[in-house]
Amino acid sequence: MSVAAPEQNMFWGNAPTSRAPGRIYTDKELYQRELDALFYKGHWCYVGLECEIPKMGDFKRSKIGERSVVMVRERGRPGQPDCIHVLENRCAHRGVQFVRERSGNARSFVCPYHQWTYKLNGDLVGLTFRQGVDAVDACGEKIKQGGMPEDFQLCDHGLTKLKVARRGGVVFASFDQDIVPFEDYLGADVLAYFDRIFHKPLKLLGINRQRIPANWKLMQENIKDPYHPGLLHTWFVTFGLWRADQKSQMIMDAHHRHAVMVSRRNDAVTANIAANVTSFRENMKLHDDRVLDVVPESWWKLDCPVQKAEITPTVTMMTLFPSLIIQQQVNSLSTRHIQPVSEGVFDFVWTHFGFEDDTEEMTRRRLRQSNLFGPAGFVSADDGEVIEFVQQAYKANGAARTVSEMDGTAVKNTDHNVTETLIRGMYEYWRKTLSL
Repeated sequence: MSVAAPEQNMFWGNAPTSRAPGRIYTDKELYQRELDALFYKGHWCYVGLECEIPKMGDFKRSKIGERSVVMVRERGRPGQPDCIHVLENRCAHRGVQFVRERSGNARSFVCPYHQWTYKLNGDLVGLTFRQGVDAVDACGEKIKQGGMPEDFQLCDHGLTKLKVARRGGVVFASFDQDIVPFEDYLGADVLAYFDRIFHKPLKLLGINRQRIPANWKLMQENIKDPYHPGLLHTWFVTFGLWRADQKSQMIMDAHHRHAVMVSRRNDAVTANIAANVTSFRENMKLHDDRVLDVVPESWWKLDCPVQKAEITPTVTMMTLFPSLIIQQQVNSLSTRHIQPVSEGVFDFVWTHFGFEDDTEEMTRRRLRQSNLFGPAGFVSADDGEVIEFVQQAYKANGAARTVSEMDGTAVKNTDHNVTETLIRGMYEYWRKTLSL
């Protein structure tokens, strides 16, 4: 009598974590397990920036996994700061997604189907025909028809309220009310780099959206892969924004789920880069070089033991698992929100920002440099295309495996960027969480 193989062998077998099977990008049942275990339980997920909802009643529709949520600002009690709520965009009556606009302002939320009405904090305050309808029976007597049961209580039927974490003007939420505090979730080393960027009030500069036909994890992998930018992206390697020979650090939290890629720009081109990197274009020039008008900012230097003294970052790329990428590429700043649509599709929302006290000149500089990024960015367009190619390959052959073994198979922080340690760390955590 044969014995069924353990469930984990159906996906991974005995291969090391550096050899991911293609099925993890294409399997529908596994994708549903990911949503439940990574997006709806045990994890803080990005929702948006507070500067996107600056006034009382302002709201923004966002997503956690496939679930639609609404971030809304409500006036706090006297002497208290404003409240920011995150509510599931699902009427408690029949499940209608009652907010259809991407953003707006409201005094209350009213479901269009049966007009259940909710406060901005998600409490149900009224519904049509709760007491029934006045009518007259066959004998001419006044009667009530319909209505909710006598034991129906408004307080029992509010919207699903998520647990909210706010730090530095960034809003995270979780369906898991027992989740650890946000600061513990990030860990001290990653939190230090988070606070380095989000250290003063933010100013919204713009939003881009794109739909990428690939599994959501491939974008996390892409930003945990520090040596591809100096190979794939002609812009980066030619103009010195990111090269393999730069002073760099790769830093992870204790669980290896979050990471920060730290690097310092250099203008000099080593012989190794010039001779071996085919994307390097020595004679490539800009018609308008203002896009490379880089001005160092005082906050770039981080007084933190994890940062090497000789590295004052010009670039930090943070991946907060499972749904957020935070980018500082010279003066350009943005969040990138990963929103899964299916096992083979995700939406990618870019939110470009600066600081409230930026000069007009600095704001223009940030906007010019943001042309490197976004769906049609001089750099980022490459990433959207190449991970689509990966998805196509593994859809055709789910038994094939990756080989993420640059710099070995260990999972550890490094002092260089020619490594795939961050990818290995993510899948070490992913496998443990999903029992694979």
